[in-house]
Amino acid sequence: MSQPLARRLLAEYLGSALLAALVIGSGIAAAALSQDTGLQLLENAAATAAGLFAIILMFGPISGGHFNPVVSLVDAAFGGLSRRDALAYIPVQIAGCISGAIVANGMFALTAISISTHHRASPSHLFSEVIATGGLILLIFALVRSGRAATAPAAVGAYIGAAYWFTSSTSFANPAISIGRMFSDTFAGIAPASVPPFIVAQLIGGAIALVLVRVLYPDVSPEAAADVVVAHDADLRPREAVA
Repeated sequence: MSQPLARRLLAEYLGSALLAALVIGSGIAAAALSQDTGLQLLENAAATAAGLFAIILMFGPISGGHFNPVVSLVDAAFGGLSRRDALAYIPVQIAGCISGAIVANGMFALTAISISTHHRASPSHLFSEVIATGGLILLIFALVRSGRAATAPAAVGAYIGAAYWFTSSTSFANPAISIGRMFSDTFAGIAPASVPPFIVAQLIGGAIALVLVRVLYPDVSPEAAADVVVAHDADLRPREAVA
């Protein structure tokens, strides 16, 4: 049974806030604990991969565990989420990521809001964001449309952890987290001037992935995809709740 919109929005807000706190907080801790940049990135990536897995398990049965406007927009394009609900998800995801950045700053006794000065929008970084976001969307909807949605939390965590390393941008792959990371002038931050081109690159990656999913999985109807999501949500709920 579909959850009420208000409950889903709360789940998306909390999940997005935890995601931003996880990414930024682990980046702050890594920079404080290690002097080597490679080790800092390893610590940041490992924490993000494991934490994302847990967050999707936590909130996925309620809202689908998007925490990402590109995921919500593509889900709406495939008919798994109404356009109205997708448009409601997006500002909540952004607000959650901003809140999470503020929380991360506070947990490490930093100024609540500190605008990042870390410029990232080089051509290679933007190309990386197209690849990172396209790969993420292709992964998620390939799993959903092939009946393997139950593996998504682990698969998404593993992909993002790997993409920290194989992309020069360290795989933001999410417009909401890109906006949230502006508000922390720390290891994981991004300068405001770099955010708009990052978001454009992420949307391009999502659009390319949407086309690829339609080509690779052409026989899955929106109704069938929605049925898979419902079945996945039921599998993730406690057994007494399913009964």
